[in-house]
Amino acid sequence: MIEGNAAYLDSQQRRESNARTYPRKLPIAIAEARGVQVIDADGRAYYDCLAGAGTLALGHNHPVVIEAIKGVLDSGLPLHTLDLTTPVKERFVDELFGALPADFARKARIQFCGPTGADAVEASVKLVKTATGRSGMMSYHGGYHGMSAGALSLTGNLHPKRQIGALMPGTHFLPYPYEYRCPFGVGGEQGHQIGSRYIEHLLDDPESGVLPPAGMIMEMVQGEGGVIPAPDAWAREIRRITASKEIPLIIDEVQAGIGRTGRMFAFEHSGITPDVIVISKAIGGSLPLSVIVYREELDRWEPGAHAGTFRGNQLAMAAGTATLQYIKEQRLIEHADRMGQRLMQHLEQTRTAVRCIGQVRGKGLMIGAEIVDCEQPTDRLGSYPANGNLAREIQRQCFERGLILELGGRHGSVVRFLPPLIITDAEIDRVAEIFHEAVLSAERHSLGRQEMLLG
Repeated sequence: MIEGNAAYLDSQQRRESNARTYPRKLPIAIAEARGVQVIDADGRAYYDCLAGAGTLALGHNHPVVIEAIKGVLDSGLPLHTLDLTTPVKERFVDELFGALPADFARKARIQFCGPTGADAVEASVKLVKTATGRSGMMSYHGGYHGMSAGALSLTGNLHPKRQIGALMPGTHFLPYPYEYRCPFGVGGEQGHQIGSRYIEHLLDDPESGVLPPAGMIMEMVQGEGGVIPAPDAWAREIRRITASKEIPLIIDEVQAGIGRTGRMFAFEHSGITPDVIVISKAIGGSLPLSVIVYREELDRWEPGAHAGTFRGNQLAMAAGTATLQYIKEQRLIEHADRMGQRLMQHLEQTRTAVRCIGQVRGKGLMIGAEIVDCEQPTDRLGSYPANGNLAREIQRQCFERGLILELGGRHGSVVRFLPPLIITDAEIDRVAEIFHEAVLSAERHSLGRQEMLLG
C-alpha cells in the first residue's frame, strides 16, 4: 500500500509524463483539504495560496459547493448533456448574467466551451474571425492564454513554443504597460501613453505591415506574466482605439475574474465594456467549466462552429451557481479587496526590510512580489535584474514552512499569491509572516554564498 509523500511522488515520477510541472517545485501528495489549508500524505498542513491557480474562489470543499454537487447527484438530473439545456444550466446562466454589468448582459450571448480556459480562448478567436472576416490577431507581451495551439500562439511565454514550430499565423504582439520594467524605458504614465500611441499608430499606418486584425485579446491583470495590472487610463485608451477601428476586444478573465481582483471582473476597475469575455477557473466552483460571453452582434457563426463533448458539466454549473451566489451574499468581493490591501501592506513591510524585492503589485487577492538581484547594476529606471533563482529558493523555503505559493513573470522571478477569497485576517497575517521569514532566510543565504564566491 502506498503511504506518505515519498511513495506517491515516486509513483508519480515513474508513471506520469515529463511535462508535469507543479510537483517539481511543490513535492506534495494531498490527502485532505478544507478551506485555505491542505494536508499532505505525511500529515503536514499547508496554507494554499495557489488554490488551483485561482480556481478555488471559496477554498477547498466549501460546504455550499459540496451541497450544490450533492443536490445534482440526488436529483436524478443527467450529469452529461452536451449543450442540451437543463434547469441547472438555466440557473447558472441567470446567475452569471446577473453578475455581469447590466448594459453588457442585456444584449449578450453565451457559448459553453470545453472544460478549460484554453478552449474558451480558442472559441473567442473563432468567434471574432467569423464575425469580422479577418484572420490576424493581436495579443500582448507577457500575456498568457493557454496551451492549446491557438491559445499558445497568443501567449507571450517563449519556452513552450520553442519545439512546436508553426502555430497560428498572423499573431502580432504589442507592448503591455509594465511599470517596473517599462519596455520604452520611461515608466509611469508616460510609459503607458507611449504604448497606446504606438498601438494606434500601428493600426493607422498603411506601411505598418500589419493587416487589420480580427480581434485583440488581453488580460486586465497579467497573471502568469508576473501579476502586472493594466493602468485604468491605458485600458480606456485601448478600448477607445479598438472601438473606433471596429476591432473586437476580448478580455481574458480566466484567472482574474469572479471577484479575484476586488471586482467581479477585472475589466470593471477601468469602466470599459469589452466585446468578448473569456471565463473559466473559478466560474465552475472548483470543477471544470469555461464559457465565453459576447455582444450579440458578433453571433454570426453557424451551428456547430464550436463544439465540445464536455461542455454540459452539470455538477460544475451547480457548483458555479452556488459560488456566485455565496460571493454576492457574503460580500466576498469587498472582502477580497480588504484582504488584498492587508496582504499588500505586509508585503510592503517585507520589501522595505530586505533588498531582493523590487516591487509588490496586484489587485485584490491577485498579488505578486518581484524578486531581483540587488548585486547587479540597475537599468535606466533604477530596476534591478530579475532573480529567478532566488525566487525559487523563497518558494522552497515557504513550502518548508507550510506555505504553498507559485512563481511567474520573466525568468520565474515573481512570487504569486492567489489565496481563496474566504481567507481571514488571521490567515493573511500568518501567510505574510511565513513569507517574511522565508525571504529573510533566502536573502541571507544568497548574499552569504555570493560573499564566499567573491572572497
